[in-house]
Amino acid sequence: MSDLIQPRVLKGFRDILPDAEILRTDLQEKITKVYRSFGFVPIDTPVLEYSEILLRKSNGETEKQVFRFMDNGKRDVALRFDLTVPFARFTAEHESELYFPFKRYHIAKVWRGEKPQAGRYREFVQCDIDTVGSDSAACDFEILNIMRTALAEIGVKDVTIHVNHRGIFNRFLAKLGVSEKSEDILRSVDKLAKVGEEEVKKELVEFTASEEKAQEILKYISGSKDFESTLKMLEEMAGGPAEDTQRMKDIYEMMKAAGIEATYVLDPSITRGLDYYTGVVYETFLNELPSIGSVCSGGRYDNLAGLYTKTKLPGVGASIGLDRLIAGLEQLGKTSKKGSYLDAEIYCMDKNLSIHYQGVAAKLREKGVSVEVFPEAKKMNQQYAVTDAKGIKWGILIGSNEAEKNVVTLKKLETREQFTELTVEQAAEKILADK
Repeated sequence: MSDLIQPRVLKGFRDILPDAEILRTDLQEKITKVYRSFGFVPIDTPVLEYSEILLRKSNGETEKQVFRFMDNGKRDVALRFDLTVPFARFTAEHESELYFPFKRYHIAKVWRGEKPQAGRYREFVQCDIDTVGSDSAACDFEILNIMRTALAEIGVKDVTIHVNHRGIFNRFLAKLGVSEKSEDILRSVDKLAKVGEEEVKKELVEFTASEEKAQEILKYISGSKDFESTLKMLEEMAGGPAEDTQRMKDIYEMMKAAGIEATYVLDPSITRGLDYYTGVVYETFLNELPSIGSVCSGGRYDNLAGLYTKTKLPGVGASIGLDRLIAGLEQLGKTSKKGSYLDAEIYCMDKNLSIHYQGVAAKLREKGVSVEVFPEAKKMNQQYAVTDAKGIKWGILIGSNEAEKNVVTLKKLETREQFTELTVEQAAEKILADK
């Protein structure tokens, strides 16, 4: 009987091989660059929090998805299901050490025990940005602008960002006389794209006890053709002008001033299921693959930090769901993977030249070339197979003749074109010019 344990991972979790992890890391670096360019700074928080911290402002559906357990110290703890709630706790705990408005980014893993499907996993990476300490249209617009900019930076330009305001919707529900059911209604409307209008209507009739009111809600969330006419319709249905509709007008004017308004639509069916959103909310869809769901979402949560501090700390933020985004790009054939970060490989043609190879590698690195030395004098076809798997562009061949002359032969591996008797400096120039 074998004592070997079968290697396996939990359902909804994954091992990530180098080519996929390099892709993720490259995307994260580009997103980070954009976040920093807008003035956001990094923080980190523990993956485990006390359950009461994470679940105080959540609904039953969220609690079902949380990985929660008693630790060895008999503490009720849970894995974070997003990065926003831990950030609210962080802000309250370090309030005296921070300046406001405080703008942070946090790129890290979160865990949800939901049913695994295409683009959805139980362990995944979120790329968050949040601003706390200011309730202004400027902060709302900045987050919306960053969403578009970050996606464009990683090559995702064909997107539509759907925007709404929970405050307008809540005013409309109050006018209908169904405010006490607002959370149920918001969650039902949030499922419109998944379950369809008929199913949502059934739930709305149940919550409002009125076919007429359910129909009125469906009319509200249907919207109109363009941003401004939709906003005008929502304003009328909600009872007239107010601070919430003025906020949306201000944001739209900022979009027009920046020349980016074509990316955004006012979509009253976007409500975001989490309870802590109170103002502007938004979701982002790939125009070529809307079925994958939102790849970047968020909103304003003016009362979230109020659970942990008496200080009013309004906030607004967004999160790029990196794994879902990558899944969508893979379906569209828009990802290119590479097996390493190397520019070149120095092949081991003669084990007696191993020391010489290391000297050449050191000189190339000084010039800015990413290079490694193949460690053993294996058959050349075996060495080529490894560099092919890594996707390395250039091979460097140094036999005894080259070593004596202190030159190299440079080979472009894809075309097999060779450049002989180059100095290390010449080889470095050619490699870097081709990057």
